[in-house]
Amino acid sequence: EEEWRNRVNLAACYHLADHFQMTDIIWNHITAKTSEQKETFLINQFGLRYDEVTASNLLEIDLEGNIVSGEGNINYTGYIIHGAVHKARKEINCVMHTHTRAGLAISCLKDGLNPIFQDAAIFHNRVSYHDWQGMSTEVEECKDIAKNLGKNKVMILRNHGLLTCGETIGEAFNIGSNFEISIEDTLNIIKELMESDVKFITDKQRIRPEKSEVFRLWCDNTKIHQLTGFKPDYNIHTGLKKTISWFLQPENLSKYKADIYNV
Repeated sequence: EEEWRNRVNLAACYHLADHFQMTDIIWNHITAKTSEQKETFLINQFGLRYDEVTASNLLEIDLEGNIVSGEGNINYTGYIIHGAVHKARKEINCVMHTHTRAGLAISCLKDGLNPIFQDAAIFHNRVSYHDWQGMSTEVEECKDIAKNLGKNKVMILRNHGLLTCGETIGEAFNIGSNFEISIEDTLNIIKELMESDVKFITDKQRIRPEKSEVFRLWCDNTKIHQLTGFKPDYNIHTGLKKTISWFLQPENLSKYKADIYNV
């Protein structure tokens, strides 16, 4: 009864991931322990899309990657990544690995996820990182995956994707879904900062972007040099912080002339 319940819930989790576009055709996996009595876990049959996964066609494999029951083959990479967690974290019952566009993008950033808004705050100091070691086909990588994950339930696989896990299938999906949303929102902020109407322009070309005064000041390369001591090697985040800090100093307000910024 417990195994069947886990099979039904895991299949439903695959369909939820498909519904929320957290899939990569036939790639990636969501795994769950078969039952408390078994040292095995359930995984999707290689070659099936997420919407084709059912409770009955999930494969059961042991902690060495051998198929115990079910017809078909597995993607061995799924065993390397998921098996590493199932072996090391006995309290974890479900592991979810995704290759979403947002997840791949954030995995390529040096700082990964910066929880700069409240919805992402739950991940503050709770995100682990694992450096890319190839196509995850070597058993030796299992130890590094487990070590780098530590006690967290979320990990960014650098240049690869995301991994989330939970003590229940529902928790793993909930954490994974919230993590994806936080990452998408972060990337939208980055995109917003880098859109064409936030590019550097000269005084003669100055236009009025539909942004806040901070954005407007940031757009003006001439004035930002003069007012905030801007340096070319500043990134957007540093530049905006310095700009905001400048505005918060009362003695600087007298230097600010609205007509300078074409308002």
